[in-house]
Amino acid sequence: MNLVIDSANVEAIKNLNEFLPIDGVTTNPSIIVKEKGDFLPLLKEIRNIIGEEKELFVQTISKKAEEIVEEARYICTTITGSILVKVPVTLEGIKAIKMLQEEGIRTLATTVYTPMSALMAAKAGAEYVAPYVNRIDNLTGNGTQVVSDIVDIFSSQNLPCKVLAASFKNVQQIQDVFLSGAHGVTAPPDLMKEIFHHPSVERDVEKFREEWLNQYGVGSNSLMSTK
Repeated sequence: MNLVIDSANVEAIKNLNEFLPIDGVTTNPSIIVKEKGDFLPLLKEIRNIIGEEKELFVQTISKKAEEIVEEARYICTTITGSILVKVPVTLEGIKAIKMLQEEGIRTLATTVYTPMSALMAAKAGAEYVAPYVNRIDNLTGNGTQVVSDIVDIFSSQNLPCKVLAASFKNVQQIQDVFLSGAHGVTAPPDLMKEIFHHPSVERDVEKFREEWLNQYGVGSNSLMSTK
C-alpha cells in the first residue's frame, strides 16, 4: 500500500514526510505552477526532502509521443533518485509509454477515467495508473467502482501494473478505494492530515493524561518522572 503526497509545497511535504510513512510525491503542471517558482529547483528540493529512494512523479506537458519521450529523458537525467514519468492516457501518450518502456523509463499513466484506458496503459508498459476518483464521481460515474474494476482486470490478466488512485475530496473516498483493492493513493496534504482528525482521539488522550496527573501530580508529565 503506497501513501503518496500530491503536492509541490515544500513545507507541507517536509512536515508530512517527518511524521507519516510516506512513499513518495506526485506532481503535475498545475501543482508546480501553483508554487510560483522555477520547476527544476523545486523538484530538486522535494528530492532532497524525501531522499533518493522514495518515488517522485513528474508529468510531461508535450502532446506528441516523441516529444513526451524527450521530456521524459530530460527529467530522468536531470533529477536524481527514483523517478516516474507521468503520461496522460491519450493515443500519443500510450505510444509514448510503449517507447519509454523499451528504454527502461518508468511511467505512471495519468488522467485515467475508464478501466479500458487503464488496461491499454498497463499493456503498453505503465508501472502505475492513476484513476481520478472524485472527477469520475463528478461526471455521474462511480470512481470507487472504476478503481475496483481496474484492479480486477489487472488481476485476471496477470498484469503487474499498480493502481495509484488520485483525485479525492474526502477521507471516505480514500478508505473506499483501499477497500476496493487500490495499491495506493496520492492525496493532497490537507486530506493526509484529515485521516487523523477525529474528536474522540483528542478527547481520549486528554482524559488519559488528566487521570494520570490527578494520581501522580502535575510534575509527573511523563512516565520517567514517576520513578
